[in-house]
Amino acid sequence: MTERRPESDRTPTSNPVLRRALLWGGALAAVVLVVSAVLGLVFAGTEGLVSALIGTLMAVVFMGITAASILFANRFASSDLFVGAFFGIVLGGWILKFIVFIVLVVVLRDADWLNPTVLFLSLVAGVIASLVVDVLVVAKSRMPYVSDVQLPKPPHDE
Repeated sequence: MTERRPESDRTPTSNPVLRRALLWGGALAAVVLVVSAVLGLVFAGTEGLVSALIGTLMAVVFMGITAASILFANRFASSDLFVGAFFGIVLGGWILKFIVFIVLVVVLRDADWLNPTVLFLSLVAGVIASLVVDVLVVAKSRMPYVSDVQLPKPPHDE
């Protein structure tokens, strides 16, 4: 039997899942970083190494912003303005990612010290690894189908 949470505790039950996704995502990103850096160095030299590092770091940062913004937004769960604050923070994180991505594409587009193929492949590998982690963490989490709901107390027999 699960323990009932007090009504004043409105902390979302998704926080442990998001923290686990960030933790495992960071660990897998480190593996992708090492593998892509070694392959980039082998196949494209120093340009490949730098490109792999930048591509993987871009993937990690962009994927981490979403989970981190949700965790940050969940801090306002006890506020009456939670829904507005939540969507404002999460959408703000997405807009920030979009702007930073466009700026990086424009800045790095003609960089002579980058290998665009290695950069692209490491970015894709990082995104796929992050998605795999998210799917596995959510699939293995023990979240109730209905969370954060207080059921009414049954009427007393009179």
